[in-house]
Amino acid sequence: MIRSKSSSPYIGIFGRRNNGKSSIINVLAGQEVAIVSDVAGTTTDPVKKSIEIPGIGPCVLVDTAGIDDAGDLGSKRVMKSLETLKIIDLAILIITGNKFEEPEKQLIEHFKDDSLPFFIIHNKSDEAALTVDTRKNILRLCEVPVLNFCAQAKADTTEIINTISALIPESAYSSKSLVGDLISYGDVVLLITPIDIEAPEGRLILPQVQVIRDVLDNDGIAVVLKEKEVDAYLRKMNPKPALVVTDSQVFPKADASIPKEIPLTSFSILLARQRGDFTNYLKGTPAIGTLKDDDKVLILESCTHHVSCDDIGRVKIPRWLNNFTGKRLHYEVVTGLNKLPLDIKEYALLIQCGGCVITRKQVINRVRAAVLAGVPVTNYGMAIAYVHGIYNRAISPFTKNSVPNQNYL
Repeated sequence: MIRSKSSSPYIGIFGRRNNGKSSIINVLAGQEVAIVSDVAGTTTDPVKKSIEIPGIGPCVLVDTAGIDDAGDLGSKRVMKSLETLKIIDLAILIITGNKFEEPEKQLIEHFKDDSLPFFIIHNKSDEAALTVDTRKNILRLCEVPVLNFCAQAKADTTEIINTISALIPESAYSSKSLVGDLISYGDVVLLITPIDIEAPEGRLILPQVQVIRDVLDNDGIAVVLKEKEVDAYLRKMNPKPALVVTDSQVFPKADASIPKEIPLTSFSILLARQRGDFTNYLKGTPAIGTLKDDDKVLILESCTHHVSCDDIGRVKIPRWLNNFTGKRLHYEVVTGLNKLPLDIKEYALLIQCGGCVITRKQVINRVRAAVLAGVPVTNYGMAIAYVHGIYNRAISPFTKNSVPNQNYL
């Protein structure tokens, strides 16, 4: 299941079949958006519905299949439900009849493994109210809110909404500014945006649009031009830019044209800092210089898109890596949240795209296995800067201490 381009927080609803997960979604949404039936297993694949929560704004509720689904097909449905843990920001576990047994305990372990905030709703309280013993049993395993509720009675949802607001991470619905800490009021930010075969017809790509908006939000002046016009602009215009952001593909041209005293970075690196594992990218990028013959390189794309003959992830980056290392390397490209073809330990390097259409949690989760396994991780823009010999300059706006020097400079 791939999260949409919305930056809204995702809230997953989990529990056994026929525990009233869909009914709770309908009550929270204030309308019949999920199919409700007395037949266990009515919900098969995860279903999404947008709602508005005071203090947070738009949220997406994800209704999942029962965690006790049986048979081969049921096991696949459970796996689909567990896959949603990669995209959600908060989990709600629904129990009924004071049943808190192995299926619930195993699910809570999954929540803990993903450092996922969660709480528990004891539903159908009109049939059987939450007992003191059940509450104590739950709190022995996890100290989380446990709410007594009856979706059928269309009870007041204030307590649920307040609990969601209290537990959902602020990072799920508000993101760090891309350039806000790099510029001051009235500063000019020069954005170098090539218009090539990969540029969409009649519009800019999403990272460019996001940076333009962020410059404006921080009271800066965004100047947008192609790489061919950079020299003419710098000769004629004052004041000089306080920051230059370039498309990674024209890093060498930008580096040659922009005076060294003017900070220079890329759209992809800005995104890496905002929603990626920037600290580990800084550590991992220099590993490019240690790649050996027959090493495997994993390239992760966050979205599916039309692949051009000069695609950045599938064509250009492999070509630049081959030229820089002089080694015989093997590449695997994985899109969206698809499973990896090999065990993560089989790779010598992981390169994550900018992640403009997904959230920080998704990016962090995507590279987490590599970090835990000791596999170096980097980002498109940082890798491109490294192989073009301008890595230290490209990251200098964000770090005072440069990472290990590139000996080939």
